[in-house]
Amino acid sequence: MLNLRPPKFLAVALSLLIAAASWFYAPSALALTEIKLFDLAYNNCPPELAEGAVTSGGNSLAANCFIITGKAENPSNKTVYDADIFGRIYDANNNNILPNRTRLGNIEVVPPGVSNFELRISVAANLPTPLSLKNFKARGFAGNVSPLFPE
Repeated sequence: MLNLRPPKFLAVALSLLIAAASWFYAPSALALTEIKLFDLAYNNCPPELAEGAVTSGGNSLAANCFIITGKAENPSNKTVYDADIFGRIYDANNNNILPNRTRLGNIEVVPPGVSNFELRISVAANLPTPLSLKNFKARGFAGNVSPLFPE
């Protein structure tokens, strides 16, 4: 007599096999790539970018605009897209000027190796300079990450 296993057992076994295989393999687009940021500096924005205000609690305050520049080192051999920039910025009194934010912006494309980047920030005009840029780093995906609902 031929003993066939029920189809439910086969479906469960196949599901477990697929789950186990996906546990050990993650597509490269899902793996975050750490980007080293160094040689950081900042300058005042050019006049066409410098106008603006910082809004807090519905009140508009005068703001200073700065462009942060530096170098980004992508250690992988793949282009990284939409790398989020994280860091802390302190004023001349060593006060964190963005205490509730560590994500400061992003770099759209980081090719393999070392490349230049820049980031625009606005800070309240009453904060004393010079600014200190600390703990800057970036993380991104080695592949295009498409939105769930493309426009």
